[in-house]
Amino acid sequence: MSRIAAFFDLDKTVIAKSSTLAFSRPFFQEGLINRRAVLKSAYAQFVFMLAGADADQMDRMRAHITALAAGWDVEQIRSIVNETLHDIVDPLVYKEATQLIADHKAEGHDVVIVSASGEELVAPIAHMIGADYSVGTKMVVLEGRYTGDVDFYCAADNKAVAIKQLAAEHGYDLSKSYAYSDSVTDLPMLDVVGHPTVVNPDRGLRRTAAQKGWPVLQFSDPVSLRSRIPTPSGKAVAVTAISLGAVAAAGAAWYGLRRKRNRD
Repeated sequence: MSRIAAFFDLDKTVIAKSSTLAFSRPFFQEGLINRRAVLKSAYAQFVFMLAGADADQMDRMRAHITALAAGWDVEQIRSIVNETLHDIVDPLVYKEATQLIADHKAEGHDVVIVSASGEELVAPIAHMIGADYSVGTKMVVLEGRYTGDVDFYCAADNKAVAIKQLAAEHGYDLSKSYAYSDSVTDLPMLDVVGHPTVVNPDRGLRRTAAQKGWPVLQFSDPVSLRSRIPTPSGKAVAVTAISLGAVAAAGAAWYGLRRKRNRD
């Protein structure tokens, strides 16, 4: 008997902000980025909430952020984010998304988070919200440091690739499965399932949804999960510094990192 899955994008679909930019403050507090970078990150978050990012912007940010990440110590970033993950993400999760996830699980469907953010970030967030599996961007690590290379960029067409691979591994019937996203860059992800739904869509995706007759949902109520969902274990760590969220201006938040490294 075939199984059914519900695939969710992360940013602006499950959580109310960019998962990459959400951590600018703790990085500032730990001295990794300066105040100017925090302000730029806040502005980038504002732009992201208004417009999202197109495929070209995502590709530019991928190249920019991975180049800046080259040589950074994984454990340093891992330690900082592991200490702050729950406090930062907990208030950002949409109440409507948690209910939809609960509904799918009640129907016996697997819930999968599929995000362009780094897999080390995506996994603990997926665990927090009760997802069964997650897929994110995979960075190359050599001797405990990021090389600046990407093994798998989980965005655009690659999201569909990842979903098909999961379907083969777990026996999902994609014609009966569901997908949710806010971005027109995720059309491959939405097209690969039988039940696509757009959530908080950007202009391009809203237009496509109207043309194809896809359902449109508006999520607007972030709710704290602290009282209901356990804090991720020490093994559930996030490497937010190199997370590749679909954010046009994300590179600005790393300006301070490069300046700091050049001074050292």
